[in-house]
Amino acid sequence: MNTVYDVIVIGAGAAGLMCALEAGKRGRRVLVLEKASKAGCKIRISGGGKSNFTNLDISAGNYLSKNPHFCKSALARYTQWDFMALMSAHGLSWEEREHGQLFCEQGAKAIVEMLLEECAAGDVSFCYDCDITHIGKAQRFELQTSQQVFSASALVVATGGPSIPRMGSTDFGLQIAKQFGLKSIPFKPALVPFTFSSGFLKTFLTDLAGISFPATVSCNGQAFTEQLLITHRGLSGPVILQISSYWQKGDAIQVDLLPGVVVEEWLLQARETHPNMNLKTLLSEKLPKRLAQKLCEQVFDCQPLQQIRHKQLQQIAHTLNEWLLFPAGTEGMRTAEVATGGVDTQMLSSKTFETKTVPGLYFIGETVDVTGHLGGYNFQWAWASGWCAGQYV
Repeated sequence: MNTVYDVIVIGAGAAGLMCALEAGKRGRRVLVLEKASKAGCKIRISGGGKSNFTNLDISAGNYLSKNPHFCKSALARYTQWDFMALMSAHGLSWEEREHGQLFCEQGAKAIVEMLLEECAAGDVSFCYDCDITHIGKAQRFELQTSQQVFSASALVVATGGPSIPRMGSTDFGLQIAKQFGLKSIPFKPALVPFTFSSGFLKTFLTDLAGISFPATVSCNGQAFTEQLLITHRGLSGPVILQISSYWQKGDAIQVDLLPGVVVEEWLLQARETHPNMNLKTLLSEKLPKRLAQKLCEQVFDCQPLQQIRHKQLQQIAHTLNEWLLFPAGTEGMRTAEVATGGVDTQMLSSKTFETKTVPGLYFIGETVDVTGHLGGYNFQWAWASGWCAGQYV
């Protein structure tokens, strides 16, 4: 039996649900295929169950892409304010946290329920626990699945990226792109903790696991200032997740342990006013005590300030403001929140998200080569790209 629809959406995540509900509003007969047993799995676990669903400050500068201009159209046509209006219409509220991040006060599950209610209003159909075994195209797209055969004139790929594979994530979207001759950029873990060599872990990091402090971390012309967390595997925390999207294997990262402090001036002044103070004691005023102690044990000589010569003091200041570290790698897709890469945006219309070479085939959300910073930006891209495609499928 072949069941015919106007639109088939592969993936009941943030982008797929938004596209489906918008197409449903237009009277299109829509089917969403989802291999999991329920919709919105990644939405449900996001933000510690509170879902950081968008950000007050959305701009193209918050996104990585081979074509940094591609995302501008969608983000301008469906904004964070539009999604907030949708939430308000469903009686949902939010709280603002640092850096403009917005979290749903009713929890992530409430956002999924809101999207499903909107889908229901548009008579969108769902098929869960559905594995796709073959996709073909003649006049229409025909999908053979573990349930039955479905066909439609429009096919939307909203399968996301391969991050957090325990949620069932794969690179299936890029496999579909390859089948239809579309160029793509390989997925790479992003918003992910760094790992370090066993030697550096043993001598420096392991004893400090659990310590968190504000830092500025730079790499490849980008810099972020947020909390840094030392773990038993390496470095994590928001500032590390942010910079990881820009890091390439073999790159150094530059860590300012005292952002906003001109350390050389601070050390010189302290040496004048407290010459007998030990360097470890002084560093403990601005850094966690265990970190200050470890720095003095492994990196600096632990001695009274008056005994530190000016050149040595300059070297200490340079290290504290520009400490070069060389990650061995990342924790990979297992813990990555998203992945960079995806279908090359040159293959897509920035207005409709339809492919330029295969009529009726659309790619949206994380499957596209657009990746946001930490802080609700990837959800906003999902809402915006899904909304745009939903107006045309």
